[in-house]
Amino acid sequence: MGVALSTKPLKFNDEGLDKWTEEHTFTVEADRLAAYAAATNDPIPAHVAGEVAAPVFAIVPVFDALLEPALDVVPLSVLGRVLHGEQDFRFHRPIRPGEVLTARGRMTGWEGQPNGTRACVYLETRDAEGELVNEQFVTFFIRGFDDGRAVGELSPGHKFDEALRGTPVVADVTQRIDEDQTFRYSPASGDPMPIHLDEQVAKDSGLPGIIAHGFCVLAFTSHAILEQLGGSDVARLKRLAVRFAKPVLPGQEIRTQVFKASADADGATTYAFETTVDGVPVLRDGLAVLAD
Repeated sequence: MGVALSTKPLKFNDEGLDKWTEEHTFTVEADRLAAYAAATNDPIPAHVAGEVAAPVFAIVPVFDALLEPALDVVPLSVLGRVLHGEQDFRFHRPIRPGEVLTARGRMTGWEGQPNGTRACVYLETRDAEGELVNEQFVTFFIRGFDDGRAVGELSPGHKFDEALRGTPVVADVTQRIDEDQTFRYSPASGDPMPIHLDEQVAKDSGLPGIIAHGFCVLAFTSHAILEQLGGSDVARLKRLAVRFAKPVLPGQEIRTQVFKASADADGATTYAFETTVDGVPVLRDGLAVLAD
């Protein structure tokens, strides 16, 4: 007798929404901070020495909790279609060596669109006293899957204001992604994804070849902004948000242009930025908030 196949349509699991993952513990070591700085060509002395974490290092303690909330919501059969679309860091203070951090996450909502679904995962990192060190809003995109609903809350917006293109550029930095960058970044970050390390796997995935890690590219952009506008002081960076628009290949040059968006009453300045390769955006809707 044949087995009847289910015709029940795939749907997101509402019961998994706002469900916290277990806490993941991470011990911060100076050597690991220095290795991350070296793997991202970071020139800021305090980062190179491992005295304080570069801003994008904040993804490392939460890496194991990054996709876990989606397992409770997204149908297993479409998990392979999940892409990391946007990242929004909120920094309460820098990460320093010797700390024991705990990270956890939950999915807060999703929204169906014609070509797929946007979904938000919220992550938090706390210190041993339970104080917030940073918060992160991660927007995943599930290609080609939409159950026809919009549920819960998505990530806060950080859309680039096109009117800023008529204003002066306050920083303009060109950097080069080295040919061996992905092989250095992978162990330093703990990201073993083969599309960054194996040429054939990358091509089988529809890519032109090995691509740079999105967070590695963002790390380049972040230390350029800190050097140019933040006095190389990571403690001044309060928010860093971006949309990953297109892969960057090893050996390519990236150009980041920064515009002043606003000066806030609480003593911070908001900047908008865009990173391109040969004039084509690879990081869109960039936003950085620096304490004055």
